[in-house]
Amino acid sequence: MASQWHTLVAQKLFLAKHLVRQTSMADSTTASEAGLQGATELALRARQLMLTMIARFYQLKQAEPDSIEELTALLDRTAPEPAELESLARQPGSWWQHLDQLERFQSQPPNPKKPATDENVIAVAAAQGPDRSAEALSRTLEAARQFAQSLEERHREW
Repeated sequence: MASQWHTLVAQKLFLAKHLVRQTSMADSTTASEAGLQGATELALRARQLMLTMIARFYQLKQAEPDSIEELTALLDRTAPEPAELESLARQPGSWWQHLDQLERFQSQPPNPKKPATDENVIAVAAAQGPDRSAEALSRTLEAARQFAQSLEERHREW
């Protein structure tokens, strides 16, 4: 049963990766942005489904945790997955943390841009926020895929 959840997670990550690849062939900024936002949403869904997949590995048939904290509350303290996920959530540059940043960025309206005037033309700053490049998203998707695959392999042996 849990392998069906792994298949669903893998499908979402595969589709997200396909969207990212298509952004490089996009003929407009709008198409590229749509691809990146769509890929991000699929990656976020895969991450959430991964929590459910882990719960299913432990025979929690009705559980659908929405966070690492909920998963931790459901599982025995000896289960290694919550600790692994918490470590990823704290680790700068991890795929989990990158998805957290993308989720916050994508869930907020864009900051209004100040028009350039003589008074503020000197204070030029790069836009703050997560790396939304296709390359960064591809790396995150691959890391998430590898993590899900390692979980599946670990639990398949049981």
